[in-house]
Amino acid sequence: MISEVTGQYNAEEVEERVQEFWEEHDIYTKTRAKRKGGRRFFFVDGPPYTTGRIHMGTSWNKTIKDSILRYKSMNNFEVKDRAGWDMHGLPIEVKVEESLNFKNKKDIETYGVAKFIARCKQFALSQKDEMTVQFKSLGVWMDWEDPYMTLKDEYLEAAWWTLKRAHERNLLERGVRVVNWCPRCQTAIADAEVEYWDEKDPSIFVKFPVAGEENTYLVIWTTTP
Repeated sequence: MISEVTGQYNAEEVEERVQEFWEEHDIYTKTRAKRKGGRRFFFVDGPPYTTGRIHMGTSWNKTIKDSILRYKSMNNFEVKDRAGWDMHGLPIEVKVEESLNFKNKKDIETYGVAKFIARCKQFALSQKDEMTVQFKSLGVWMDWEDPYMTLKDEYLEAAWWTLKRAHERNLLERGVRVVNWCPRCQTAIADAEVEYWDEKDPSIFVKFPVAGEENTYLVIWTTTP
C-alpha cells in the first residue's frame, strides 16, 4: 500500500513516535546488551551544572557525545556510557540565594548553614530530574538510571582519597597565585564566572608636595565613592 506523502515534515510528530517506540521496546537496553563481549569503550560524561533548563551549549555538547557513542556502538563496541551531574559550586548557591532573597553570606548564617546546604541539595536533585527529561527528549542515549552525582558521599570520598594519594606521593604543591575574587560571594571564582562591562566613573588626582624637594610631588589617583 502506498501512502500519500505529506507536504510538510513534522519533526515533533516523528520524534514522538520514535521515542514511544524506543520506550515501548526498551531499545536502549537491548542495543547495549547486543554489544556485550565486544571491544570496550568506557565513557564518563563531563557533567553539566544542575542549575535549570538546558541551553544551546549543553544540548550541542550532549548531541556531539551521543553521536560518538552511537558510532562506537554501531561498530560493535561494548559502550559504558555513564551520565553525570555537577551539583556543587557557586552557580547552585547563587540560584538558591536568589530564591530565598538573600543579599550576602550573613543571610546564610542567619538562615542556618545546614539548612542552606540541604536546600541546595534539594534544588540540585530536582533540576537533575528536569534536565534528564530534556536530554532524553533530544534522543540522547546514556545510562540515565545510574548517573554519578558530585553531592553523593561516595563521590566526595573518592575526591578526598585522590587528594590523599597525591599528598602521599608528594604531588601537591603550595604556592601563591593571582585569582579572581568575588566580594559578594566571598570566594575565589573562575575566569568564566567573571562578567565585564564598561563603567563611567569620575576620578581625581591629588598632588602632595614632597618636603625638601623642589617641584617634586606625590600624586594620588582615586575614584569617587
